[in-house]
Amino acid sequence: MATHLVVRNIEPSVAQALKEAAARHGRSAEAEHREILRAALTRPARRSFKDVLAAMPDVGTDEDFDFRPP
Repeated sequence: MATHLVVRNIEPSVAQALKEAAARHGRSAEAEHREILRAALTRPARRSFKDVLAAMPDVGTDEDFDFRPP
């Protein structure tokens, strides 16, 4: 794997948080950075609200949702 990535102008607090997370996970800051990028970029894309609604089963009728307070 010959790809190199340089990230510049990171706030000191972010760099420190990376180092602390790396220490908690028992790996180098570079390995932690790789894992964060991998996890962020390979997780499934979030479905839109429209997609979630469209995936709901078609049950009941519109009248089931007709609510008129007394």
